[in-house]
Amino acid sequence: MEAVLQRSFRSGDKKPRRRVSFNRGGRGAAKRPALLLAAVRGAETERAATAAAASSGSSGALGTPGPSMAAPCPEDPSLERHFKGHRDAVTCVDFSLNTKHLASGSMDSCLMVWHMKPQSRAYRFTGHKDSVTCVNFSPSGHLLASGSRDKTVRIWVPNVKGESTVFRAHTATVRSVHFCSDGQSFVTASDDKTVKVWSTHRQKFLFSLSQHINWVRCARFSPDGRLIVSASDDKTVKLWDKTSRECVHSYCEHGGFVTYVDFHPSGTCIAAAGMDNTVKVWDVRTHRLLQHYQLHSAAVNALSFHPSGNYLVTASSDSTLKILDLMEGRLLYTLHGHQGPATTVAFSRTGEYFASGGSDEQVMVWKSNFDIVDYGEVMKVQRPPATLASSSGTLVKHPLFPSFHSTTGPEYPQRQALRTPHVTQPEVDFPVPPGRGRSQESMQSQPQEPVSMPQTLTSTLEHIVGQLDVLTQTVSILEQRLTLTEDKLKQCLENQQLIMQRTTP
Repeated sequence: MEAVLQRSFRSGDKKPRRRVSFNRGGRGAAKRPALLLAAVRGAETERAATAAAASSGSSGALGTPGPSMAAPCPEDPSLERHFKGHRDAVTCVDFSLNTKHLASGSMDSCLMVWHMKPQSRAYRFTGHKDSVTCVNFSPSGHLLASGSRDKTVRIWVPNVKGESTVFRAHTATVRSVHFCSDGQSFVTASDDKTVKVWSTHRQKFLFSLSQHINWVRCARFSPDGRLIVSASDDKTVKLWDKTSRECVHSYCEHGGFVTYVDFHPSGTCIAAAGMDNTVKVWDVRTHRLLQHYQLHSAAVNALSFHPSGNYLVTASSDSTLKILDLMEGRLLYTLHGHQGPATTVAFSRTGEYFASGGSDEQVMVWKSNFDIVDYGEVMKVQRPPATLASSSGTLVKHPLFPSFHSTTGPEYPQRQALRTPHVTQPEVDFPVPPGRGRSQESMQSQPQEPVSMPQTLTSTLEHIVGQLDVLTQTVSILEQRLTLTEDKLKQCLENQQLIMQRTTP
């Protein structure tokens, strides 16, 4: 199916059309999803994480029957914009605070600032002498930082004039730049094996962090600005204390170069992507590996958390983007749009959009649509695998294999779009679809009516029924696979008999 590409670099150009396809769901999922759930909830309730999950192996689809056509779902991601103006591979993207602008950097040494408003021209900023490798808007959106292979960092004022200030201290390619949440400082990572922290307004280099023994690909501040995490070609991820400037912990589980790392919005977890085709999630307090994904068939180049903390999007050299459900520990969507490696991806500050860039010189803006349908309701109404035809591509849906383990009783995420997961009751938390029932505040303000059973018990039973539906669908899918296998075996036996009859004199 073809998706209308609504924008190009020049507003007078014809609107191009581009073939984009999607796969929903996928093979393989995370180990120990309940640990991440406990880590996020533990921070918000100011208590230690108590969930202990055994390694559950791959909980993704065991396999899927042939696709069948069905109607598109409103909660599926869709291609919203398509920007063309770079003359070489796109290396980085980032949204401004108000989502009105999108910045991108490229191997063509230029920085582009695209307007999300239709029929508006983009800004092209020139100043770097070599490839632009990273971009990041300041928290206020009034400044834009970029790093380059020319060993410099520039801070731009993203307007028509395009004025910039140059920061010099690195002795090799600058791979990453990221503002602190207060905007007063920013951190950079470089091929000179160092991580450097700078003062934004004083325009001054502050200090270096230098324990990596190979190129440093990425460095990010924690949401509270107290920690820094860095990823390196020495196959490690290091966690730093900004105040003491000491390395708090090194994570060494990756089997190859670590290309990207970022903090979960709660600040309790980090996710890292690597050349070993994997994505790993750790708890920064216990330093335990929470989840491990091996879904891509090539190096994972970038990742980005949804602001709610429930989803993670990845970009890979296998040309795909994948959206992961962190609470369930499974793959939701595989998006095919780029021709060649997908090099970068980033959610907007609200999570309504995410942008991707690739070696095909394209910048694509996708609408996430996570807020259209309550995801808790989607979980209860899991449908059989199907290929969905829509104006923006096709989706292949896969069954859900939930896996939760806890030492303190069942805990389930409250799935509401653009909200950080929270625990209203420390022991049990169940998804409540919006628009059904009264809010907690209104229930507390009105007289309690006599009920035949506790509300928590009712919610528990409702959830059990929903899970039974999921298990029923799973068994149905397995039965379909068994039937297909039997048919195939029967066909093989018949072919073998025919061959034997022909060879018998």
